[in-house]
Amino acid sequence: MYSPCDAPSRPLRQIRRLGDQMKAMAGLLLTTLLTMSAGCAQREDWIDRTLVTVDVTGTWRATNPTNGVVIQLDLQQQGPTVKGVMRVVGGSSQNPAGTRDGPIEGTVAGDVFRFSQTNGRVEGELRLISEDEMDGPATISFTRVPMTFRRVAPPSSQEGPQPPR
Repeated sequence: MYSPCDAPSRPLRQIRRLGDQMKAMAGLLLTTLLTMSAGCAQREDWIDRTLVTVDVTGTWRATNPTNGVVIQLDLQQQGPTVKGVMRVVGGSSQNPAGTRDGPIEGTVAGDVFRFSQTNGRVEGELRLISEDEMDGPATISFTRVPMTFRRVAPPSSQEGPQPPR
């Protein structure tokens, strides 16, 4: 049976139910937006990590500050992949760090060059601070040392003037 007293309470209950539904929808919308923005931030980080913005091709030299050994990296870069050779070219006649010549492999992401020697105990993470200088820590025979490499020879495509046409 219908009573005149019931009339106001039914619309009020419907309004409350509608309000609860709107709160739930707003919460769902907010959660969706936050999830999407977190995904975009992760995508930018991924892009930054994989973006190749520098070329390390060429010959680089550094002196190990702990023993005076001069190390040379001859590098060839294709995309983010770097291959080359590490050589001991000068310095102490006794090499207490056990540094030895050998092939290296690495990658470039952003302005960071990470590498390791495939037949030895040398690895590094160098940040390019200019077109011809990079520095950062290198681990040589279990000893971590700061190293600064300078490009001493440009990539072969940049050597000397172009021949006349």
